[in-house]
Amino acid sequence: MRPLLTAGLRARLSESADKTDHAGEPDREVLAALRTSGLLGTAVPVSHGGSGGDAVAVNRVVEEIARVNPSVAIIAFQHFAVSARITEWGTEEQRERWLPRLADGTWIAASAWSETGAGAAKRNLASGGERLADGRWRLDGSKTFTTGAGVADLYLVLVQTARPADTGTGYGADGQTFFLVEADNPGLVPDLGLDLAGMRGSATGLIALNGCVVPDTDRLGPTGAAASIIAGVRESGASLGAVSVGIAQAAFDLAFRHAEGHGLLDLPGVRHRLVDLATRVETARAVVAGAGARTSASPGLTTLHSKLHASVAAEEICLDVARTLGSAGYREGAPIGRLLADARGIAFMGPTNDLCRDLVAASWTD
Repeated sequence: MRPLLTAGLRARLSESADKTDHAGEPDREVLAALRTSGLLGTAVPVSHGGSGGDAVAVNRVVEEIARVNPSVAIIAFQHFAVSARITEWGTEEQRERWLPRLADGTWIAASAWSETGAGAAKRNLASGGERLADGRWRLDGSKTFTTGAGVADLYLVLVQTARPADTGTGYGADGQTFFLVEADNPGLVPDLGLDLAGMRGSATGLIALNGCVVPDTDRLGPTGAAASIIAGVRESGASLGAVSVGIAQAAFDLAFRHAEGHGLLDLPGVRHRLVDLATRVETARAVVAGAGARTSASPGLTTLHSKLHASVAAEEICLDVARTLGSAGYREGAPIGRLLADARGIAFMGPTNDLCRDLVAASWTD
């Protein structure tokens, strides 16, 4: 299969991964290269300047980026997710206004859903939206663990706009609404203060909403119906498991190069161990591909399973590769250490692995 990343972009992403791991800051130069790569239009329809890719295409692009730079892959995944939500739920005016800029890389999009105290399921939001007398909305509160904070140009923000009658058992609650907020809005203030163990170049930080006023035309979907939009996200088949597959493949590449460089490929035991690692990578890749293809009777459940399986597999593969590398993998700054920290991070990204398990278990009694 022909690689989607050019050799030049791949090299820049790889170099950036090591640099940002130590600095803990996003590499704006490599993000500029991503903007001009043509890849950011993958999830945007052709009619609005994109390539019209489906979930299979999104997962493949995300995996290829994650193989050399998981932090940038997470930024790209969130960009694709917001692009898809605008395509699916936006008005025609919203599509014409934002999608072309998201397609050509002029703008990068990010999601701002999480906040302290809301829980993984986002059912207890403290941030709120109040409708003003002139029809506009005032958004107040703070969001945390926002990937792309400070580098995105457009944020998909989740707030409570009405008292929930029933918090429910799913992801999100009634009375919640999505708004699209542009980065130059004076009421939106990003803060990259989070010092994460992994995904250190993902610009994951905080977003403060301080009297952030937006017109009603910037509301995405019906008022109070964000939970329905959230429920439909996993039905798309785009899976964070694609990031995990890229990480797992990168870990395998390290193990193979180590064995090759030390003349160990002639040893049957080493070859067999590498084959076992490669098989586990291919299994995770197949599960994610199945989610993207949406051929199962329950595509949403398949997407949840794909994230769970691939994220757990990636962490285990990274641990096995670290053991295979021996002392070479135990040194400060060793690439396998970064990959392991990144692999662990996927479990905490929404929906978190524990929430995925809860959602799958809940489907048994529905």
